[in-house]
Amino acid sequence: MRIRATVAAVSGALALSAFAAPAAHAVAAAPNVTFSNMKINGGKAISIGATSTVRVTATYTVTHPTTVSMTNVLTGPLLYRGTSAKDADTLVGSDDPGTCSTVDSTTVNCSATITIPADELYNSDAGTWKQGGVAVDKNTQAQKWQDGLGTLPVRRATKLTTDAAPEPVKKGSTLTVTGKLTRADWEHGTYGVFSSQSVSLQFRKAGSTTYTTVKTVTSSSTGTLKTTVTAGYDGYYRFSYAGSTTASGISAAGDYVDVQ
Repeated sequence: MRIRATVAAVSGALALSAFAAPAAHAVAAAPNVTFSNMKINGGKAISIGATSTVRVTATYTVTHPTTVSMTNVLTGPLLYRGTSAKDADTLVGSDDPGTCSTVDSTTVNCSATITIPADELYNSDAGTWKQGGVAVDKNTQAQKWQDGLGTLPVRRATKLTTDAAPEPVKKGSTLTVTGKLTRADWEHGTYGVFSSQSVSLQFRKAGSTTYTTVKTVTSSSTGTLKTTVTAGYDGYYRFSYAGSTTASGISAAGDYVDVQ
């Protein structure tokens, strides 16, 4: 089940069983509402560290006939993996039902907070998640599930270090730059080896604000990085990882080198 249980909050005091409606409730009509304009985390990818609990804001619009009173309907956003939200093995709902404001007689704009704890994720959960919405009739507990409201990347956070030596260094001499790339392991709550990844070595000349790529290095089987360059100017060296569909991009802090 993993984090599916958090969707229960959308129904307020209702238990999770309300979202797996028993036969007795099957005759109740689902709320006649439609979700649109779903935007979770501002549409930006969510990066989750090894032990992080990430909270993001979701905004969305709900439309309904004038005959439907939204005071009797609770709504919330969903993030899930699978063919549908209702049947997903991995599903995250909002912490509480959405807070909505009336736009007109048939439209409300809502916002809610979604919490994603790393310790309830598998590493294989990293990738593209789908967005959906759920509405619950407070009186009958009937639900309306809506899929197809967009997608959002959920990625394992990365860490990256850089160390350039020797410091200071004589102009024209060889400078060795080392570092290490690691990736969040949600299943063990640690940062582990991230091997065989292309990482850029970048340089920013003293007095400049822009880094330029010097060369590309591949992380080793232990995640380490090592390369050499010819020292030419005072400035900062750093490794930078562009990221992937499942891992977040990151740039290490620049390491200043005094060239004499």
